[in-house]
Amino acid sequence: MNFGKWKEELVENLELPKDLVYGAVLVTITGRQEVLVENYRGILEYDQVHISLQTKTCRLLIQGKNLHIAYYTNEEMKITGIIDSVEYEN
Repeated sequence: MNFGKWKEELVENLELPKDLVYGAVLVTITGRQEVLVENYRGILEYDQVHISLQTKTCRLLIQGKNLHIAYYTNEEMKITGIIDSVEYEN
């Protein structure tokens, strides 16, 4: 068994949070007005109609109207406005 498969089985069997083990991005959407992004790496683009973020495994593109970064820390970011779409790009 290779290390990747072994690690995946260990995480599943111990029921460990995947966001902590793998550094996976967490996206919480509240209605059309708010997106909370956890475990992002950086802001690539930012204007009122789209925000592009780099995560560990992909790019995250949020599109909408009157988008605003309400706050951000090293671990999380809150985006407000009218959210039209959230897309994952390789």
